[in-house]
Amino acid sequence: MTALLELKDVVVTREGRNILGPISWRLEPGQRWVIIGPNGAGKTTLLQLLGAYLHPTKGEVRVLGNRIGAVDLFELRPRIGLASSALQELLPAEELVMDLVLTAAYAIAGRWNEEYDLWDESRAKALLDIFGVRELAGRTYGTLSEGERKRVQIARSLMTDPEVLLLDEPAAGLDLGGREDILNRISNYLDVENSPASIIVTHHIEEIPVGTTHALLLKDGADFASGEIAQVITSINLNSLFNVNVEVRNEDGRYTALSRR
Repeated sequence: MTALLELKDVVVTREGRNILGPISWRLEPGQRWVIIGPNGAGKTTLLQLLGAYLHPTKGEVRVLGNRIGAVDLFELRPRIGLASSALQELLPAEELVMDLVLTAAYAIAGRWNEEYDLWDESRAKALLDIFGVRELAGRTYGTLSEGERKRVQIARSLMTDPEVLLLDEPAAGLDLGGREDILNRISNYLDVENSPASIIVTHHIEEIPVGTTHALLLKDGADFASGEIAQVITSINLNSLFNVNVEVRNEDGRYTALSRR
């Protein structure tokens, strides 16, 4: 099976230090991955590589069959849905929410002279509705709460009907109600036939959506453990990864970690 995303012996070096790799990994159609690791493990760097926003120092990154470094990244990026804190900083605070979602169709972060048809507008409204923020369409982005911004970003990331969806900590900073609501909405969207393969980055196993099929644990920029989620998200692995003493539980596809006394 042809991989949607693939890393072959990839290394990213900054100031003479490897911040990621060497690592080899692949995402195949239909898979839903979660990437977990401590601060500084290389999660954000990995997501930038997979989103075609960063070149590796060594090794090969292939995105949707194209090798990074031998393809126009601006043509490739609309085929990848991305929502991240780094992207949020590029979104104009004065832009209307509706326009922020629409402009994803042109892979830009602010409306200019481009034109949109009724199909574009209908899709943008539908995505805002799916993630519970349709009533915010006429608000400016800068007036939204953190949780509202995350929902708008996810809607924006899906505007081009991408083949791969990358979400960087979609539930971080949300209260319990907000976290559970957004995780349920993500799960429901990805459960639909022909939905994109997905990767979610998080620090917390409680933020793994139901339906996630695979997990990658990163430590010091390397693949600490990877594979089917039930074999990776275990007490032994999490205790070694975070240097803690917890018991991992899985109930109906949701994970929790409880401290052992």
